[in-house]
Amino acid sequence: MLKTDILIVGSGISGLFFAMKTAKKRPDLSIVIMTKETAQNTNTQLAQGGIAVVTDVVKDSFEQHIRDTLQSGDGLCEREIVEMVVKQAPERLKELVEIGTSFDQNEKGEWNLGLEGGHSQHRILHHKDSSGLEIEKKLLKIIRGFPNIKLLENHMVIDLCTETKNDKPICTGAFFYNKKHNTIKYIRTRTIVLCTGGCGQLFAHTTNPKIATGDGIALAARAGATIVDMQYIQFHPTALASGGKNPMFLISEAVRGYGAHIVNEEGKRFLFKYDARAELATRDVVSNAINKELQSSSKKHVFLDCRHLDKNSFYQQFPVITSHCNELGIKPEKDLIPIVPAAHYQCGGIKVDKNGVTAIQNLYAIGECARTGLHGKNRLASNSLLEALVFAHQASENVGRTIARFTFTSTILIPKFPKIHYPNDYNAFDILKKELQQLMTNFYTSEHRNFDLASEEIKKLNSHAISFTERHEITIPFIEFSNMLTAALLIIMQCKLETKEMCES
Repeated sequence: MLKTDILIVGSGISGLFFAMKTAKKRPDLSIVIMTKETAQNTNTQLAQGGIAVVTDVVKDSFEQHIRDTLQSGDGLCEREIVEMVVKQAPERLKELVEIGTSFDQNEKGEWNLGLEGGHSQHRILHHKDSSGLEIEKKLLKIIRGFPNIKLLENHMVIDLCTETKNDKPICTGAFFYNKKHNTIKYIRTRTIVLCTGGCGQLFAHTTNPKIATGDGIALAARAGATIVDMQYIQFHPTALASGGKNPMFLISEAVRGYGAHIVNEEGKRFLFKYDARAELATRDVVSNAINKELQSSSKKHVFLDCRHLDKNSFYQQFPVITSHCNELGIKPEKDLIPIVPAAHYQCGGIKVDKNGVTAIQNLYAIGECARTGLHGKNRLASNSLLEALVFAHQASENVGRTIARFTFTSTILIPKFPKIHYPNDYNAFDILKKELQQLMTNFYTSEHRNFDLASEEIKKLNSHAISFTERHEITIPFIEFSNMLTAALLIIMQCKLETKEMCES
């Protein structure tokens, strides 16, 4: 029977940074990190743009960064949280640099700061166009050096376990699936930290990896945590439209900040019709403008135009993007790059306070799966890595102050399914997933949403999924698909609630 002081679910920037800080400060605490695939398979390692930090205090200021964040969130951000995150940014950046994280500098040794949509100043620190991968690598390297941290890859957490004490739910452990040994086991713990990322795989067009199936949302919802603002899914305006792939290749916000234009089939810029900032407007504005252009023209995509930019400097600045385009036969210096908006970031999620604490004692949520109050309706570019760092710090500090109050549960739980059946049924669930993705894409992008019909269709998909499991005990594809269905229903219900509130106001 496994036992650990702290269980971290997920191995992206939020989970690894939390683990590093906690292990360093509290070597007496045992920490287990579980990730359902390899540790590096995260949304973090796909993050191209970088991290937003005020470093140039002559041209920039905390107040400008705060204002940009609030404007991007369209009135739904919590100012206290925004101020906390923005003002902590330089200290959290310092910690990344201290562990060897490299960010680009100019000839003078100053930060080479990028500009992205919604930002009033150049304030994005980046490592070429693979900033997330650089951070992920450095954190994984240092994590493996701590004797009190155990990293368990290919371990999928299936459900959280809770008990009630003094009429309050307390998280006491979790069931997990060990892919190597094909077994389900139980782990007791004093604290669980969910760092499971988002739910982009709910949509036909997404930049999120295959693992982004809303697992943390579903785990927390089943345990009784509060889930809010799931209706706010951010679509990134510039996903590469090539070959119908899922996930789609992301073309960083920084490319537009560098000077690229968005044009239609006729080669004309059209964003000025929707916003004076054009390509430098926030993601929601640009994505909506592209969708309207596509609807009016009946075309499948618009284009990113980089032909007027200096080839050598562009290739040097964006080596990953240019290499990928070249592999597809697209030369950015002479070809238009086909793009469409794609589901990119979940702005809502598990409701937490400023320390990442959920409504359930001992249960924390940080990173994209958490609704912190920073993003509001629309995340400002490059604020996500920053949010992950700040809330990992906050949660680590809070765990250090409070974990002594909690002891391990004396209850030993036996999994209902001591062994998991692992048949070759991925094809069947792939079909169901594609149906769900098309359903959610049609629902979310429709101007006239039919909430009841969408809910009924999801219930039908759930019935189909259950029929597969009746032939077996339980399957990993079923668990993942069930999590997706839970997240999808939450999106539909919260879209319906928002629509009702708007009609009544």
